[in-house]
Amino acid sequence: MQVPGLWLCLSCGCAASLSPSCLSAQFRRPGDFLLGGLFPFGKDTVNLAARSEPTQLLCERLFTDGLIWALGMRFAIEQINNSSSLLPGVTLGYAMYDTCFEPLVALQPSLLFLTRKGSTAIGLPGDNSEYQPRVTAVIGPHKSDLCLLTAKLFSSFLIPQVSYGASSEALSNTELYPSLYRTVPSDKNLVEAVVLLLNQFGWNWVATVGSDDEYGRGAQALFLSMAATDNICIAFQGLIPTDLAEPNARKQLENTIKLINSTKVNVIVLFAHSLPAQALLEHSIRMGLGKKVWIGTEAWMLSDIATSTPNIQSVGTVLGFVMRTGTVPGFQEYVAELFSSVTQEEFCRQSRELSRLMNAEVLDTHCQQCGNVTLGDVWPMLGVTAVQPVHVAVYSVAHALHRALGCTSEGCPKTPIRSWQLLHYMNTLPFEVNGQSFRFDQSHGTNTGYKLIFWAWRDGTVTYLPVGDYDQSLYIQKSQIQFHTADKKEPTSECFRRCQPGQFRRIKGFNLCCYDCTDCSENTFWSSTDSTSCSPCPRHQWAPARSTRCHDRSERFLFWDEPLAVALVTLMALTATLSCVAALLFLKHLQTPLVQVAGGARSLFALLWLLLQSLSCCLYVGRPSAALCSLQQLSCALCLNGCFSTFLPKALEITLVTEFPSCAPRLLRWVTHGRAWLMVAASLITQALLCLCHLRLGPDYLVADYESLASEVLLVCGTQSWAAFALLHGYNSCLAFACFLCTFMVQTPARRYNVARGITFATLIYFVIWIFFVVIFATLRTVLRAVTQICTILATTLGILASYFVPKCYILVFRPDLNTGDYCQNPSEEQPE
Repeated sequence: MQVPGLWLCLSCGCAASLSPSCLSAQFRRPGDFLLGGLFPFGKDTVNLAARSEPTQLLCERLFTDGLIWALGMRFAIEQINNSSSLLPGVTLGYAMYDTCFEPLVALQPSLLFLTRKGSTAIGLPGDNSEYQPRVTAVIGPHKSDLCLLTAKLFSSFLIPQVSYGASSEALSNTELYPSLYRTVPSDKNLVEAVVLLLNQFGWNWVATVGSDDEYGRGAQALFLSMAATDNICIAFQGLIPTDLAEPNARKQLENTIKLINSTKVNVIVLFAHSLPAQALLEHSIRMGLGKKVWIGTEAWMLSDIATSTPNIQSVGTVLGFVMRTGTVPGFQEYVAELFSSVTQEEFCRQSRELSRLMNAEVLDTHCQQCGNVTLGDVWPMLGVTAVQPVHVAVYSVAHALHRALGCTSEGCPKTPIRSWQLLHYMNTLPFEVNGQSFRFDQSHGTNTGYKLIFWAWRDGTVTYLPVGDYDQSLYIQKSQIQFHTADKKEPTSECFRRCQPGQFRRIKGFNLCCYDCTDCSENTFWSSTDSTSCSPCPRHQWAPARSTRCHDRSERFLFWDEPLAVALVTLMALTATLSCVAALLFLKHLQTPLVQVAGGARSLFALLWLLLQSLSCCLYVGRPSAALCSLQQLSCALCLNGCFSTFLPKALEITLVTEFPSCAPRLLRWVTHGRAWLMVAASLITQALLCLCHLRLGPDYLVADYESLASEVLLVCGTQSWAAFALLHGYNSCLAFACFLCTFMVQTPARRYNVARGITFATLIYFVIWIFFVVIFATLRTVLRAVTQICTILATTLGILASYFVPKCYILVFRPDLNTGDYCQNPSEEQPE
């Protein structure tokens, strides 16, 4: 088959021998600037006229794709050469070679491209600025592993290389590959789209399989890293062989299917080329894997090799991403015209003639067989195989030449251009192809976005139905997707349910991706979606159960407006009122026998201290402070001492009269009349000194308690020194105990007022109340600590009033007939019996 300006040879034994004759296709045309093209045409010796074996179908597909890409390059070059605006007066030439998908085979034409122009030697100058290789730029190869190999060579000589299919993320390293460019997106963009697809459907328990080559390994590694950060768990990850002729290939595929089946996942992400993808699908059908959701890529999604697999519909639902490429206007018509103008016999004759004329400068392309290629072989793939990346690759070089030469509408200057001079223009300036603007990004790639494709079965054949788009964000038409499940509903693939906000993951079993969702406890909060524990709140904050953030703690103390405080303040007012009423009654009847026998003016003094003690309850309500905390115990002890110090002279007087009558005349003057006030003053001074000691040893202090209450900080007064506390209140206890001992056994003659009984019951009530108070006060750490102190003070005050002063008030008001000298005789005036 001969085409003007085109030679094509179909013969290859590269799979076995890797001989130079494996370069089974060569296209050559001279020009001012020569472009080198590396295109895959196949790796098996095949007669394309025969279609009986699966391997022949595979090789036909591989050859057809490579032929279409080669024709796409030739079509672009002819368009450029016929253009009067892009490179007027300049002709582009080309030399295209088959890679056979083999690294060693791809190296041979690559080395030829690097030879010095006009010779067969490769120069290694210290300065590449003067070196002129045979070609100005290189288009291809298609596969990433081949591109990684050749890019190192061309980058060493700063020869622009534009790949139309290599998508490995490793090629984005512009420091290692400064002269490599791509007209396809990087695998990183593809993997981002796949992760977004899984997230939109809530599939977080998936298996991933990649072909054991640069594309599969690189894409799978990117997917694993991105999935880990997006809460997607990998149930299984594995690689499948690319060379199915290997002895262990079948066993490796079977083990992969068994392991996938054991994980019970419903979603499989497959990064592989068409041949290993077809092998995996065939084994999944044969081994009864069941209907799954297969997430694919362009490497096999649009391949008729995979879709031609027997019973392929039983694999389940197939979704995948393909590059969003446009059409190349006029290309199909160009191919149709090209094939209609040649004959097979003429091609074979020209091929043999070319082989005889080849010299040592050109690689041997001797054909052992010539096959028949018809338009019918190529036509079905024209609508599937993406030609635009090849077309754009050629145009990128042409636009760089246009700018490097300084071309105008009239023509291009005939100045020599080195390959490295094109790199600046390819890096910086955009270019336009068929009305669409393109530009290489910082990683020397182009990201045109992806289309989400769904395999829809119609009349037994597959239809590639677009159901979504990805360009930085993913849009899916879910209504267009018909899942091949028993209930036709969207399948689930979860080892765990999505934890709700406020829940953390509790790992169960040995798989880190299987866990239960547990609510965060109080004072902890959920910090991130992938957290395996809840974070504690800072000390000054709190959080309820299942919280996503912490809240500032509010202060807790006995507020003035809360019901309990109102009730206590009301009781305090009643107690103070009762003390005032009793004082007024005593003041009114101060000179009567009953008031005199009760102590006279000293009783008014005691009532004054009881009034102050009642009012001291206000120190416990409201926000406490360090000063208030230090005053609370001091006021209580001092007021109580003021009351008991007035009882002590009367108790000693009764004891002397009743128990020590012989000593009474001599000692009574020390506990009666004016000297009794000296005893009261001495007692108060002693208590004041003890208050100073309490302040010195360790006064009560303000405590911010963050532990007792869940959502509030409790402000209470804490006891700093229990020894100082005992010293402060121990003196009052001693006074009360002395009064109790002096009065509890006293007998009063009949028809006489027993003044000793009031003191006995007052001190007894004091002891009972304070025993309970000390026990409760030492254990409480809540706001009830202040309530306990208020209740103790009021109970003590009311107890003293009720037992000592209220009975006397009753006589003064309701039984004035008993307020006589005979009934209320002073103990010191009685005659001892």
